Parts: sequence; structure tokens; C-alpha cells
Amino acid sequence: MDIYSYKPKGRIEHKHLLNLLDWSASDIYEVLHLAENLKHAFKRGKKHELLKGKTLAMIFSKSSTRTRVSFETGIHQLGGQALFLSSNDIQLGRGETIADTAKVLSRYGINGVMIRTFKQSDVEELAACGNFSVINGLTDDFHPCQALADIMTLAETHGHLNGLKLAYFGDGNNVAHSLMLAGAKTGMKVYICSPKGYEPNPEITEAAQNFGEVIVTDSVEEAASGADALYTDVFFSMGQQKDPEKEAALMPYQVNLTVLGMAKKNAVFMHCLPAHRGEEVTESVIDSTHSVVFEEAENRLHAQKAVMCLLMGKK
Repeated sequence: MDIYSYKPKGRIEHKHLLNLLDWSASDIYEVLHLAENLKHAFKRGKKHELLKGKTLAMIFSKSSTRTRVSFETGIHQLGGQALFLSSNDIQLGRGETIADTAKVLSRYGINGVMIRTFKQSDVEELAACGNFSVINGLTDDFHPCQALADIMTLAETHGHLNGLKLAYFGDGNNVAHSLMLAGAKTGMKVYICSPKGYEPNPEITEAAQNFGEVIVTDSVEEAASGADALYTDVFFSMGQQKDPEKEAALMPYQVNLTVLGMAKKNAVFMHCLPAHRGEEVTESVIDSTHSVVFEEAENRLHAQKAVMCLLMGKK
């Protein structure tokens, strides 16, 4: 089964998007089909207020351009409203427990909470203690919303997902973890190319390998050869100090014209942004006609709107 042979039902059984471990290929396809419809409605200027009267609280322990703007704009386009709650605005983690915060938000009639934070356990506790839907906007372990936007972009550029080879280069981080899960569950061949000592979490890798073809390698040539998509992320995530040793280890995994030349002629280049040109990717690649980084960024809006509708739109 591939994305365009799947017949959407218009619903999923999940209440939350905490990671993609317990989401099936069908769940992912539901998001992508709805996201495509919402994107078309948006492009035509057609109203699609599917969450009219709903409220999304957005908790940010880590700031972000794309996450805030896409969620806040998205819920507005769906007819709902957003509450922006930065770590400076609330007591979460500064004296009030996550459980107490969840119970208070539940009493206020919040329908959904998007949280962008550090610890995955915080997201899971919030979901366990509140009566609203929780969407993981990013943790140190996972970035599921980004992965959904990424595979939506690949479906648009290639017309299918099953059988595509996606090669990720660099630190085996939260983006790599979610790409492994999303890619494996939708029939893609996912290669994670990282230097020794910077591989993805072995437990998450093993879990992803239970769903499909996931290979972890330190060979750039093995990963890039015949790839349909090349992907990378910054060497140092937000809040991380620049480490010369880590930078030296990762620089050989930079996506440049040599790496691009190993991939298929119609391969696309992907990056979750923000990008540091000259580090993880060269200008010659990210600013080339192969690059779909801004399509990815755009699709964050539509994929997340679909997630909100499927989770928060239940009666």
C-alpha cells in the first residue's frame, strides 16, 4: 500500500501525537491526505474552519520561527484560536508540576496543547494528566511534525513514497529519529549516515527497523548512492554549545555537490531549517533547483493543520 492507493477514512483513533512509534502507515496517510486537501483549500482561498471555537495552547520551552507561526496561523485558518505560552509566561518547570499544569489547563476548556520542549517525558506526562490532545512540537528525542511535513513533500515531488531512498547525513538527532519511523512505516528505505559516536539512539533505530528498511552507516557513498532525497540538519541544535570536536567529526558528512552527484539526477535536497550554509550544507546545494526546503517549511502548516483536525476535531 502506498499513499495514493490508500482510501482515507477521515479519522484516526489516536488522541495525541507524542511520537510516531504507535502510529501506523494508515494513520500517517490520513494526515497526508487531509493535509493535501487543506492545502488546496488554502491555495484557493476557500474557508475551512474545521476547528471553529477550539483553543490550542502552545507551550514553548524552546523558541522557533516555523513551529510558532505555522501552528498559530494554522489554528486561526481552521477557525480556532491560539494561546502562546512561553517558559517566561507560565510556571511549568519553575515550581509547578506538569501534572498540575495539565489539570489547570483541562479546567479551562483547552482542546489541544502543542508543546516544544526538551524532555520527551514532559510531553508524555502532559498527555497522561490532561483531558486535551497533546501534539509534540519537538523534544530532544523526536520531531514528528517535521517528519510528517517531510514525507508530504516527498509525496508531492515524487508521486509516491513506497520504495524511495531517503539518505540523512549528520548527527543522529530527533529529526533523524522521526524520519526513520515515518519513512519505514510508509515503505521508504531510510539511510542514516553519521560518524561513529553520533549515531541515532539504538533503541529508536531498532524500533524503526521493526517497521521497515532502516540502515545506519558511516559511509557517505553508501547512503548517497542512488538516493531519491538527501537530508541534513544543523550540527548543533538550539541550546547546544559549539564543540570543535563534534564539528570536525561531522564536517565530512556535509551535503555538497559531490554528495549530490552520487544521488539520482532528480534527487531533492531537504533540510528542516534553519540552515547554516557552509557547515552541514553548501550554498551550491541548498540554493540549487534540487532544494525543496521552503516547500517543506510550507508543508509544516498543512500537515500540522491536518494533525490538529484529526486529534482536536473529535466530538
